[in-house]
Amino acid sequence: MLRRALIVIALTVPAALPAQSPAIGGSRDVMLAFENFALIFGSRLTAAFDSIPAARYDYRPTPSQQTIGYIAQHLENANYSLCERLGDLKHSRTAKDSLPDTVKARWPKDTLVARVRASLRFCDTAMERVGQLESVARTSTLLAFETDLAEHYSQLAVYMRLLGMVPPSALPPKRRTAIELPATALSPYVGVYQLARGVQFEITMREGALLITPSSGGTVRLWPASSNDYFVKEADAEITFTRDASGTVTGFVLHQYGRDRPARKIR
Repeated sequence: MLRRALIVIALTVPAALPAQSPAIGGSRDVMLAFENFALIFGSRLTAAFDSIPAARYDYRPTPSQQTIGYIAQHLENANYSLCERLGDLKHSRTAKDSLPDTVKARWPKDTLVARVRASLRFCDTAMERVGQLESVARTSTLLAFETDLAEHYSQLAVYMRLLGMVPPSALPPKRRTAIELPATALSPYVGVYQLARGVQFEITMREGALLITPSSGGTVRLWPASSNDYFVKEADAEITFTRDASGTVTGFVLHQYGRDRPARKIR
Protein backbone atom coordinates (compact mmCIF):
# COMPACT_ATOMS: atom_id res chain seq x y z
CA MET A 1 0.00 0.00 0.00
CA LEU A 2 2.81 2.43 0.86
CA ARG A 3 4.55 1.69 -2.43
CA ARG A 4 1.36 2.47 -4.36
CA ALA A 5 0.88 5.71 -2.44
CA LEU A 6 4.41 6.87 -3.20
CA ILE A 7 3.91 6.56 -6.95
CA VAL A 8 3.11 9.97 -8.41
CA ILE A 9 2.89 11.71 -5.02
CA ALA A 10 6.60 11.81 -5.68
CA LEU A 11 6.86 9.05 -8.28
CA THR A 12 9.01 6.95 -5.94
CA VAL A 13 10.75 9.85 -4.23
CA PRO A 14 12.52 7.50 -1.75
CA ALA A 15 14.15 5.71 -4.67
CA ALA A 16 15.07 9.07 -6.18
CA LEU A 17 16.98 10.31 -3.16
CA PRO A 18 20.35 8.63 -3.80
CA ALA A 19 20.43 10.00 -7.33
CA GLN A 20 19.74 13.52 -6.05
CA SER A 21 22.29 13.45 -3.23
CA PRO A 22 25.24 14.99 -5.10
CA ALA A 23 23.17 18.07 -5.90
CA ILE A 24 21.27 18.71 -2.71
CA GLY A 25 23.15 17.05 0.12
CA GLY A 26 22.27 14.13 2.38
CA SER A 27 20.30 16.11 4.97
CA ARG A 28 18.07 17.60 2.26
CA ASP A 29 17.39 14.04 1.10
CA VAL A 30 16.12 13.29 4.60
CA MET A 31 13.86 16.36 4.47
CA LEU A 32 12.36 15.11 1.20
CA ALA A 33 11.51 11.84 2.93
CA PHE A 34 9.85 13.75 5.79
CA GLU A 35 7.89 15.89 3.32
CA ASN A 36 6.73 12.82 1.41
CA PHE A 37 5.59 11.02 4.57
CA ALA A 38 3.65 14.10 5.71
CA LEU A 39 2.02 14.39 2.30
CA ILE A 40 0.86 10.77 2.36
CA PHE A 41 -0.69 10.85 5.83
CA GLY A 42 -1.96 14.41 5.54
CA SER A 43 -3.71 13.42 2.33
CA ARG A 44 -5.22 10.32 3.93
CA LEU A 45 -6.47 12.36 6.86
CA THR A 46 -8.25 14.92 4.69
CA ALA A 47 -9.74 12.15 2.57
CA ALA A 48 -11.03 10.46 5.73
CA PHE A 49 -12.54 13.68 7.09
CA ASP A 50 -14.10 14.35 3.67
CA SER A 51 -15.73 10.93 3.45
CA ILE A 52 -17.25 10.82 6.95
CA PRO A 53 -20.80 12.27 6.87
CA ALA A 54 -21.30 15.56 8.71
CA ALA A 55 -24.01 13.91 10.84
CA ARG A 56 -21.39 11.56 12.31
CA TYR A 57 -18.89 14.22 13.40
CA ASP A 58 -20.18 13.83 16.97
CA TYR A 59 -19.44 10.09 16.88
CA ARG A 60 -17.06 8.48 19.36
CA PRO A 61 -16.84 4.75 20.14
CA THR A 62 -17.01 5.28 23.91
CA PRO A 63 -17.83 8.31 26.12
CA SER A 64 -14.17 8.70 27.14
CA GLN A 65 -12.90 8.96 23.54
CA GLN A 66 -12.71 12.02 21.29
CA THR A 67 -15.41 12.79 18.75
CA ILE A 68 -14.49 13.09 15.08
CA GLY A 69 -15.08 16.84 15.26
CA TYR A 70 -12.80 17.08 18.28
CA ILE A 71 -10.03 15.19 16.45
CA ALA A 72 -10.30 17.61 13.51
CA GLN A 73 -9.94 20.77 15.60
CA HIS A 74 -7.17 19.21 17.71
CA LEU A 75 -5.24 18.19 14.59
CA GLU A 76 -5.46 21.71 13.16
CA ASN A 77 -4.05 23.24 16.34
CA ALA A 78 -1.33 20.60 16.69
CA ASN A 79 -0.22 21.12 13.08
CA TYR A 80 0.27 24.85 13.56
CA SER A 81 1.93 24.46 16.94
CA LEU A 82 4.44 21.88 15.73
CA CYS A 83 5.20 23.33 12.30
CA GLU A 84 5.82 26.81 13.70
CA ARG A 85 8.81 25.27 15.50
CA LEU A 86 10.46 24.38 12.19
CA GLY A 87 11.44 27.96 11.35
CA ASP A 88 10.25 31.54 11.36
CA LEU A 89 6.89 30.92 9.63
CA LYS A 90 4.04 31.83 12.00
CA HIS A 91 0.30 31.26 11.83
CA SER A 92 -1.84 34.39 12.28
CA ARG A 93 -4.34 33.48 14.97
CA THR A 94 -7.81 35.02 15.40
CA ALA A 95 -10.34 35.10 18.21
CA LYS A 96 -11.82 31.85 16.91
CA ASP A 97 -8.55 30.04 17.62
CA SER A 98 -8.91 30.89 21.33
CA LEU A 99 -12.33 29.29 21.69
CA PRO A 100 -12.53 26.15 23.89
CA ASP A 101 -11.78 22.88 22.10
CA THR A 102 -15.24 21.59 22.95
CA VAL A 103 -16.79 24.55 21.12
CA LYS A 104 -14.60 24.19 18.04
CA ALA A 105 -15.36 20.46 17.96
CA ARG A 106 -19.00 21.33 17.16
CA TRP A 107 -18.20 23.56 14.19
CA PRO A 108 -19.74 22.44 10.85
CA LYS A 109 -17.87 19.71 8.99
CA ASP A 110 -16.98 22.02 6.09
CA THR A 111 -15.40 24.52 8.47
CA LEU A 112 -13.38 21.86 10.28
CA VAL A 113 -12.14 20.22 7.09
CA ALA A 114 -11.18 23.54 5.50
CA ARG A 115 -9.19 24.49 8.59
CA VAL A 116 -7.38 21.13 8.68
CA ARG A 117 -6.46 21.57 5.01
CA ALA A 118 -5.14 25.07 5.69
CA SER A 119 -2.99 23.81 8.56
CA LEU A 120 -1.49 21.09 6.34
CA ARG A 121 -0.68 23.65 3.64
CA PHE A 122 1.04 25.74 6.34
CA CYS A 123 3.12 22.71 7.30
CA ASP A 124 3.96 21.98 3.65
CA THR A 125 5.37 25.49 3.34
CA ALA A 126 7.20 25.29 6.67
CA MET A 127 8.91 22.03 5.69
CA GLU A 128 9.88 23.30 2.25
CA ARG A 129 11.67 26.23 3.93
CA VAL A 130 13.78 24.02 6.17
CA GLY A 131 16.45 23.25 3.57
CA GLN A 132 19.05 20.95 5.07
CA LEU A 133 18.20 19.12 8.28
CA GLU A 134 20.99 19.89 10.75
CA SER A 135 19.18 20.40 14.08
CA VAL A 136 18.33 17.63 16.54
CA ALA A 137 15.47 19.74 17.93
CA ARG A 138 14.04 20.26 14.44
CA THR A 139 14.30 16.54 13.71
CA SER A 140 12.43 15.78 16.93
CA THR A 141 9.70 18.25 15.92
CA LEU A 142 9.35 16.63 12.51
CA LEU A 143 9.06 13.20 14.10
CA ALA A 144 6.43 14.51 16.53
CA PHE A 145 4.44 16.11 13.68
CA GLU A 146 4.48 13.07 11.43
CA THR A 147 3.84 10.61 14.25
CA ASP A 148 0.83 12.73 15.19
CA LEU A 149 -0.50 12.57 11.61
CA ALA A 150 -0.06 8.79 11.48
CA GLU A 151 -1.62 8.24 14.90
CA HIS A 152 -4.69 10.34 14.15
CA TYR A 153 -5.14 8.67 10.77
CA SER A 154 -5.04 5.31 12.53
CA GLN A 155 -7.59 6.63 15.01
CA LEU A 156 -9.92 7.82 12.24
CA ALA A 157 -9.47 4.55 10.33
CA VAL A 158 -10.72 2.61 13.37
CA TYR A 159 -13.68 4.99 13.76
CA MET A 160 -14.54 4.53 10.07
CA ARG A 161 -14.41 0.73 10.38
CA LEU A 162 -16.76 0.91 13.37
CA LEU A 163 -19.10 3.07 11.28
CA GLY A 164 -19.06 0.50 8.50
CA MET A 165 -16.84 2.62 6.25
CA VAL A 166 -13.60 1.76 4.45
CA PRO A 167 -10.60 4.01 5.26
CA PRO A 168 -8.96 5.79 2.29
CA SER A 169 -5.78 3.69 2.41
CA ALA A 170 -7.83 0.48 2.03
CA LEU A 171 -9.87 1.61 -0.97
CA PRO A 172 -9.07 0.04 -4.35
CA PRO A 173 -8.09 2.41 -7.16
CA LYS A 174 -11.17 3.81 -8.85
CA ARG A 175 -11.89 2.69 -12.39
CA ARG A 176 -11.03 5.30 -15.00
CA THR A 177 -11.46 5.23 -18.76
CA ALA A 178 -8.82 6.62 -21.09
CA ILE A 179 -9.70 8.45 -24.28
CA GLU A 180 -7.79 8.71 -27.54
CA LEU A 181 -6.00 11.97 -28.29
CA PRO A 182 -3.79 12.87 -31.27
CA ALA A 183 -0.08 13.50 -30.79
CA THR A 184 -0.64 17.21 -31.46
CA ALA A 185 -2.78 17.42 -28.30
CA LEU A 186 -0.11 15.70 -26.19
CA SER A 187 3.08 17.39 -27.38
CA PRO A 188 2.55 20.72 -25.49
CA TYR A 189 2.87 18.83 -22.20
CA VAL A 190 6.40 17.59 -22.91
CA GLY A 191 8.90 19.21 -20.55
CA VAL A 192 10.33 19.26 -17.02
CA TYR A 193 8.16 20.08 -14.00
CA GLN A 194 9.09 20.88 -10.41
CA LEU A 195 6.71 19.69 -7.69
CA ALA A 196 8.86 20.79 -4.73
CA ARG A 197 12.45 21.67 -4.06
CA GLY A 198 14.52 18.70 -5.23
CA VAL A 199 11.50 16.88 -6.75
CA GLN A 200 11.29 17.13 -10.54
CA PHE A 201 9.58 15.13 -13.26
CA GLU A 202 10.22 14.87 -16.95
CA ILE A 203 7.30 14.32 -19.28
CA THR A 204 8.15 12.84 -22.66
CA MET A 205 6.20 11.43 -25.58
CA ARG A 206 6.90 8.12 -27.27
CA GLU A 207 4.81 6.33 -29.87
CA GLY A 208 1.85 8.62 -29.31
CA ALA A 209 1.83 8.26 -25.49
CA LEU A 210 2.80 10.62 -22.66
CA LEU A 211 5.29 9.25 -20.12
CA ILE A 212 6.29 10.74 -16.76
CA THR A 213 9.66 10.02 -15.14
CA PRO A 214 11.31 11.25 -11.92
CA SER A 215 15.01 12.06 -12.03
CA SER A 216 15.79 8.60 -10.64
CA GLY A 217 13.84 6.67 -13.28
CA GLY A 218 10.70 4.58 -12.90
CA THR A 219 8.73 5.75 -15.93
CA VAL A 220 4.94 5.32 -16.01
CA ARG A 221 2.41 6.26 -18.66
CA LEU A 222 -0.05 9.15 -18.36
CA TRP A 223 -3.45 8.17 -19.71
CA PRO A 224 -5.76 10.97 -20.93
CA ALA A 225 -9.22 11.31 -19.37
CA SER A 226 -9.74 14.65 -21.16
CA SER A 227 -7.55 17.12 -23.03
CA ASN A 228 -6.08 18.45 -19.74
CA ASP A 229 -6.71 15.61 -17.26
CA TYR A 230 -4.54 12.49 -17.04
CA PHE A 231 -4.15 9.51 -14.72
CA VAL A 232 -1.75 6.66 -14.04
CA LYS A 233 -2.81 3.06 -13.64
CA GLU A 234 -0.21 2.33 -10.95
CA ALA A 235 -1.88 4.57 -8.32
CA ASP A 236 -5.10 6.36 -7.49
CA ALA A 237 -3.72 9.67 -8.70
CA GLU A 238 -4.57 12.20 -11.38
CA ILE A 239 -2.83 15.14 -13.02
CA THR A 240 -4.48 18.27 -14.43
CA PHE A 241 -2.29 20.41 -16.68
CA THR A 242 -2.58 24.18 -16.30
CA ARG A 243 -2.26 26.89 -18.95
CA ASP A 244 -1.91 30.66 -18.97
CA ALA A 245 -4.18 33.11 -20.79
CA SER A 246 -2.33 32.51 -24.06
CA GLY A 247 -2.82 28.74 -23.82
CA THR A 248 0.80 27.93 -22.97
CA VAL A 249 1.23 25.00 -20.54
CA THR A 250 2.54 26.36 -17.23
CA GLY A 251 2.46 23.28 -15.00
CA PHE A 252 0.21 20.62 -13.56
CA VAL A 253 -1.73 19.90 -10.37
CA LEU A 254 -1.41 16.48 -8.78
CA HIS A 255 -4.66 15.21 -7.22
CA GLN A 256 -4.41 12.38 -4.70
CA TYR A 257 -6.24 11.50 -1.48
CA GLY A 258 -8.18 14.74 -1.59
CA ARG A 259 -5.15 17.03 -1.79
CA ASP A 260 -3.88 19.13 -4.68
CA ARG A 261 -0.15 19.69 -5.24
CA PRO A 262 0.94 22.17 -7.95
CA ALA A 263 4.02 21.59 -10.07
CA ARG A 264 5.60 24.34 -12.15
CA LYS A 265 6.89 23.75 -15.69
CA ILE A 266 10.51 24.89 -15.65
CA ARG A 267 11.50 23.96 -19.20
